[in-house]
Amino acid sequence: MGPFFDTNVLVYFVDEDEPDKNAIARELIEEHLIQGGGMLSVQVLREFYSATRRLRRPLSEERAREMVGYFAAFVPMPEDKRLVLDAIRRGQEASLSFWDALIVEAALSAGADRLLTEDLQHGQVIGGMSVENPFL
Repeated sequence: MGPFFDTNVLVYFVDEDEPDKNAIARELIEEHLIQGGGMLSVQVLREFYSATRRLRRPLSEERAREMVGYFAAFVPMPEDKRLVLDAIRRGQEASLSFWDALIVEAALSAGADRLLTEDLQHGQVIGGMSVENPFL
């Protein structure tokens, strides 16, 4: 179906202090979110907002809100109680943090074939979905 974007890819999209990762994030977002096929979740939007306020050069309140609105246009996956309960189970089974398990469950629920993140092991397969670190 397409890749699911974890928060760090979106953060690098706005982080000019990481020019190599910024370029990769921009290319991925252009290809998969703007042209179609990319996915993200409400959790990713929340984490993105919080992370952009803690960058070496934080986004202004207005710019951070604008970027959340920009990414929200890509129809984020909602969360519900089933997703949370499934994430708790997966976290226990796969030794993932709750927050990583919640991202994994959202990606699997969305039908993603790949999870783009630098937070999990590159090449790992979870529930038939590949984990890919695009910044390696």
